[in-house]
Amino acid sequence: MFDTGSQRDVSPTDLHLQRIDHACNMRRYYRMSIHRDLFGQASLVREWGRIGSRGRMLVETHPDEDLALTALLKLAQAKQRKGYAQ
Repeated sequence: MFDTGSQRDVSPTDLHLQRIDHACNMRRYYRMSIHRDLFGQASLVREWGRIGSRGRMLVETHPDEDLALTALLKLAQAKQRKGYAQ
């Protein structure tokens, strides 16, 4: 009846990361969130840019929320290796 093995139950669907380095005059953000669209697919919305600016946005469509969440976690790991933190 319920999908108890889903990673959606333990993983975030909204993630906001920042990288601030005063020595390099770097103040960046990276925001990711998962949204359901009208066609039953899941969209991974990625926003990034300099803190205080409008930044850029990219929407990736995935067949289901589990695949979108996997992509979100993979991107989060890559960003954290580059110095981004929550």
